[in-house]
Amino acid sequence: MQEVKIPLPKLGESIVSAKVVQWFKKVGDPVALDEPLLEVSTDKVNSEIPSPVAGTLQQILAEVDQEIQVGETLAVVATGGKTVSPEKSTFLSPSVMQTLEEKKIPLTEINQIPHTGQGGRLTKKDVEAYTCCPHKSTPPTADVKQVPSFPFTTEVERVPMTHLRKAIAENMVRSFYQAPHASLITEVDMTALVSQIQEHKDPFLKKHGVKLTITPFVARAIARAVHSYPLINSSLEGETILMKRCVNLGIAVSVDQGVMVPVIQNCGQLSLTEIARHIADLAEKARTHRLFPQDVQEGSITMTNFGMTGTMIGIPIIRHPEVAIVGLGAITKKVVALPDNSIAIRSMMWVSLTFDHRVLDGLYGCGFLGALKKHLEEDMNVS
Repeated sequence: MQEVKIPLPKLGESIVSAKVVQWFKKVGDPVALDEPLLEVSTDKVNSEIPSPVAGTLQQILAEVDQEIQVGETLAVVATGGKTVSPEKSTFLSPSVMQTLEEKKIPLTEINQIPHTGQGGRLTKKDVEAYTCCPHKSTPPTADVKQVPSFPFTTEVERVPMTHLRKAIAENMVRSFYQAPHASLITEVDMTALVSQIQEHKDPFLKKHGVKLTITPFVARAIARAVHSYPLINSSLEGETILMKRCVNLGIAVSVDQGVMVPVIQNCGQLSLTEIARHIADLAEKARTHRLFPQDVQEGSITMTNFGMTGTMIGIPIIRHPEVAIVGLGAITKKVVALPDNSIAIRSMMWVSLTFDHRVLDGLYGCGFLGALKKHLEEDMNVS
């Protein structure tokens, strides 16, 4: 009997670890060659890890929900006899197994495929190349013109869109082609607000149980600016503009393979603390897939913060049937000329407004951006 350690294979170029989702086998269970042992999850995809040998599962070294690095041992399988160590690796990755199934190549035929991977491992590229030019094919006759071979092949992976991605795509296409988009950009001096957040973040967290960030300040500023420019907070129904009395602010949250937009109802009537609590609660529910239908409905205007990734400027697409969306860029330090002609280092942020040109004009949008800028630069109250 020989013990074979089963490591976590590399599941992608940028993937260095994975989390165990579930085990399909328990200690003492028989295991067949290439039979799935467990399922793991990365930030990109879930994969089944097959056994490279036949035998008995002797040890499980990675528990459910445990994070494992590539190369670390997942389990130990005891084989019934001497382990074969051919030149070609017997391990088949999930992508290789899928490709073999798609190409209808039996496992008994894999030894005929040239293995070019590290350690003699069979790769997806090997299978694709074999499918195009299998070694078992009949040699061409003298009358058949030889096609020159190339030292590379082109791989194309077809990935079906998720239901979430389809829904996002349909909404974006509808909005982009129905509404004539126009955009405006302004620069906001966030120095005083950044300083205010730094000063109050620890006592705010201790008192209210949520982090104090730039987002609730922007949400409050949008709601206050809307009161002076109500067309921003509307939608178009045929030839009728529907003016919304309540500012129901949608906040874009990045989730698996998409974006969800939970809505803070009646944002204009909430304090900064209440807004911060709503943002924290809705963001957590979005990322853990616990949003209720009412959490994402009845939005009247949306904000998206792509600045969290370091992006300076962005022109987002309006969320149908809304008529405006506010985009926040990264806050960066810049040398700025002040009104008194002095020069100082300030924390600056680009803010964009994309709007439906059927409902409002550029001058109106400029007025809204000016009001938003004023509130962000002057409304420092943390309450």
